[in-house]
Amino acid sequence: MGTGAILAIILVSYFMVILDNSIVFTGLARIRDDLGFSTAGLSWVQNAYTLVFGGLLLLGARAGDIFGRRRMFMVGLSIFAAASLAIGAAQSAEWMFVARAVQGVGSAILAPATLSLLTASFAEGHARTRAVAAYGSVAGIGASVGLVLGGVLADLTSWRVGFLINVPIGVLMIIAALRFIPASTRQSGRFDVLGVITSTLGMTALVYGFVRSAEDGWADPVTLLAVAAGAVLLALFVLVESKASQPIMPLRLFCNRQRSGANGARMLFLGAMMGYFFFITQYLQGVLGFSPLQAGLGFLPMTVVNFAVALAIPRLTRRFGNSALLVTGIAVTFAGMLWLGRVGVDSEYLTAVALPMVLIGFGQGLAFAPLTAAGVAGIEPLDAGAGSGLVNVAHQLGGSLGLAVLVAVSAGVTGGGGSAAAVAAEASAALTTGALLLALSLTVAAVFVTSRKRARN
Repeated sequence: MGTGAILAIILVSYFMVILDNSIVFTGLARIRDDLGFSTAGLSWVQNAYTLVFGGLLLLGARAGDIFGRRRMFMVGLSIFAAASLAIGAAQSAEWMFVARAVQGVGSAILAPATLSLLTASFAEGHARTRAVAAYGSVAGIGASVGLVLGGVLADLTSWRVGFLINVPIGVLMIIAALRFIPASTRQSGRFDVLGVITSTLGMTALVYGFVRSAEDGWADPVTLLAVAAGAVLLALFVLVESKASQPIMPLRLFCNRQRSGANGARMLFLGAMMGYFFFITQYLQGVLGFSPLQAGLGFLPMTVVNFAVALAIPRLTRRFGNSALLVTGIAVTFAGMLWLGRVGVDSEYLTAVALPMVLIGFGQGLAFAPLTAAGVAGIEPLDAGAGSGLVNVAHQLGGSLGLAVLVAVSAGVTGGGGSAAAVAAEASAALTTGALLLALSLTVAAVFVTSRKRARN
C-alpha cells in the first residue's frame, strides 16, 4: 500500500501539471473573447506559464535536494493551487499573465519533486521501470485529456472551471502527501543564484524575440535585440555553470550521450506537439466552425488511442524494449503531423484531421515513456534532483520555444488575419514545420539514444 499510494500521489500531481499545459488550448477562443488578445499575444497565455516553469525548474529541483523533497512537493502544490484560483478569477489580460506566471513557479517546484520522489521511492529494477513508464505515459495522457476537458468545460460551463478544479485536487494531494510520503533527508548546500538568473532571463528573451517577430517581423530592432540577448545570456549561463562550486545544472549531466540525446529529442518533440495543440484548436473552431465543446471532442481520436497505448506501455517495453518504442513512436507521430499539415479551408474533419490524429495519438503514446526512461538513465543519486529537473526543462522549454517558432512561421505566411482562409494557411504552415521538428527529433533519437543502447548491448 505504501509505494502504491506514493505512486498514485505522484502521478495525480504530475497529471495536474501536464493537464494545465493543454487544458487552456481548447478554451483559447473564449479566453481571447473575454480578455482580448491577438494571435501572437494569445500565445503568451501559454508562454507566461511555460517560460517561468522551464526557467525555474532547475532551482526547484535544487530546492528539493536542500529542503527535502516532500516539503517542496507540498510547497509547489500550494503555490500551484493558489495560482489556479487566481487564474479562474482573472478579469484582464495582465491578471492572466501574472497568475499564469505564478502557476509556473508552483509547477517548477512540483514537477521535479514528483520525479525525484519516484526515483527515491522505487529501487532500480522492475518496480522502478513500471513506475517510470507510468510517469512518462502521464505526460501524453494528461496533454490529450486536457484538450478534451478544456473544450467541454469552456462550452458547458466556463474556461475558468478548468483551472478552479486544481484547487480541491491540490488540497487533497497535500493531505495525502503528509500521510503517505515519508520526509526526506535534507542536504547541505547553497543555491546557484547567478545560474538561475541567466538561464531564466536567457530563455525568456529568446522566446520573446520569436513571439515578437510574429507581429513585427525579423527586421524589428527589438526582436533582434531580444534574440541576441537571449543567446548571450544562455552562453553566460553555461560559463557560470562550468565555474560554480555547486551548479544548479552540473555540466557532467551532458556527458552521457543517451541522456543528452533523449532530452534533445524531447525538446524537438514537444516543440512540434505544442504547436499542434495551439493551431489545431484554432483550425477546428476558426475554419471548421466547431464550438469549444466540439473542438474538445474533436481530439478524442487522439486521446482514446493515446490512452490505450499508454496503458500497454509496460507490456510493450518488456517485449520490444525502449529503443524500438521510441523510434516507432516518433516516426508514427511524424507521419501523422505531415498528413495533418495538408489541412485547408475546404478539408473534411474525418480525413484531414481525425485520421492523422489517430497516428499522432499512437505515436505520442509510444514515445513519451521511453523518452523519460532514457532521460533519467544512469543518473547518480547526487544528481537526482538536477537530472529530473533537466528532463522537465527539456519538456517545458521545448514546448515554449517550439510554439514561438511555429507562431512566427505561421505569421510569415499570411501576415495575420482572422479569416478562415488565413487560419487554415497558418495551421498548414505551422504543422508542416512541426513535422520537420519531429524529423529532427527522430534523427537525434536514432543517433544518440538507440544507437548508444545497441552499442552497449
